[in-house]
Amino acid sequence: MSAPAYGIQLPVQSQSTLYTEPWEAGAGPEDLVAVARAADAAGFAYIACCDHVGVPRRLAPAMSTVWYDPVATLAHLAAVTERVRLLSHVAVVGLRHPLLTAKQYATLDHLSGGRLLLGVGAGHVREEFEALGADFERRGAVLDEVVDALRAALGPEEFPEHHGKHYDFAGLGQRPRPAQPHVPLWVGGSSPAAVRRAALKGDGWLPQGDPRDRLPAQIARIRRLREEAGLDGEYTVGAIAEPLYVGRPGWDTGRRTLTGTPGEIAESLRAYRAMGVDQIQVRFRSRSRAELIEQIGVFGAEVAPRLD
Repeated sequence: MSAPAYGIQLPVQSQSTLYTEPWEAGAGPEDLVAVARAADAAGFAYIACCDHVGVPRRLAPAMSTVWYDPVATLAHLAAVTERVRLLSHVAVVGLRHPLLTAKQYATLDHLSGGRLLLGVGAGHVREEFEALGADFERRGAVLDEVVDALRAALGPEEFPEHHGKHYDFAGLGQRPRPAQPHVPLWVGGSSPAAVRRAALKGDGWLPQGDPRDRLPAQIARIRRLREEAGLDGEYTVGAIAEPLYVGRPGWDTGRRTLTGTPGEIAESLRAYRAMGVDQIQVRFRSRSRAELIEQIGVFGAEVAPRLD
């Protein structure tokens, strides 16, 4: 089994109080570009960006209202990086018509030379759905169909076709087509319905906050569902690691943060490979952009080679 790939959810572009560092509040586009370039240079498999159209006042104190648009952000970063892939983690695709989503992400894939990873999820903010005229209560069923519609609309056909309960289209040409013959579609979420959707409709799974001890059962369920459905294509199982700090921090990084030498960090992360994880999303504690970039570089140079 090969070493798992490693990717990163970018700072600055989403600023929930759950994970944002204090320095990000005053950060902006130049910081985002610098971190993306550092991840590109350090061999990270992907950089990721979240999706919220609007955050209601009741959630703003916890979630903040800072959520960069994923298509605009990833397109901007595609132009200043060379090889790192571009992941929406996750796009709430039920908020938009699939033809609109396909137009945006096909263009992104075309402009970036085929670097898109399309991560999708059901969403959780009722007011966001209501304001945009989307069905919050049936968002799971709608997402199931949107995935099918996106498969068609991001495929090779210039005039994609889909006939479903919620969406029906044919005879509308969309160019440019994606640069990739097959855009990987990863499904996010850890509820039973989301895991089932990921297994049966996705090319990969993006868990949402599953601790290590929950992952083996989730992964086993995905494999069982795919086997029962006769699905045997390439599939990418993801995991989100604990917060990391490579080295001995001279400050309080929090009790959940995994710290230590590159060898110790790598040894801990190798446990994910043993579970059957193919890609690990990592996150670093930091007090500044410079410290984050240093952590990214040290991880790429000294931890990543030890993951195998």
